[in-house]
Amino acid sequence: MRKVIFLPSAFLAVVAFTSVTALAAVNNKAGSPTASFSGATVTVTGGDFSGLGNTPAFATLTATGSATYTCTNPQGHASPGQNPVPAQSGSSGPVQLPTNKNGRATIPSLSTSVSAPSPAPTAQQVGCGGSGSTQWSVTLNTLTATSANLTITHGNPGPVIYCANYTLGGSATGTAC
Repeated sequence: MRKVIFLPSAFLAVVAFTSVTALAAVNNKAGSPTASFSGATVTVTGGDFSGLGNTPAFATLTATGSATYTCTNPQGHASPGQNPVPAQSGSSGPVQLPTNKNGRATIPSLSTSVSAPSPAPTAQQVGCGGSGSTQWSVTLNTLTATSANLTITHGNPGPVIYCANYTLGGSATGTAC
């Protein structure tokens, strides 16, 4: 009776161990993915991953940033707002990486952009006309992506096999999550 229970348990343990070992073999072969920032947009390219086997890999790029506004008083005079506000984050969504027959995948060019906050900020949030004025109007001036995150998973959903954070003005290869 003990042998009957032991054999299935041993088989499951071997399968679990080899699955974890196979996943641990995924690595970045030819340089890390790099990010470039341009206004409201972040683009990530490069990175060659191997050891993926037959399981597809998915990349998701998300970006955060800030928005600045111009304030216009009731007399029609415009001046810059005093407070940048958080922009609406953007995401590429999960994008399946193209893999070849050898279990390798290269990240295609992935881009995402931040957008204007919704609902639009109030004159007080932007810093128009002092702390109490409600008569000012706000107009979007600039959107700037300030940070991004690239996450690659083995399957969708699946375990994370690569993760990097990027910042505007920081290293193009980012830092590990």
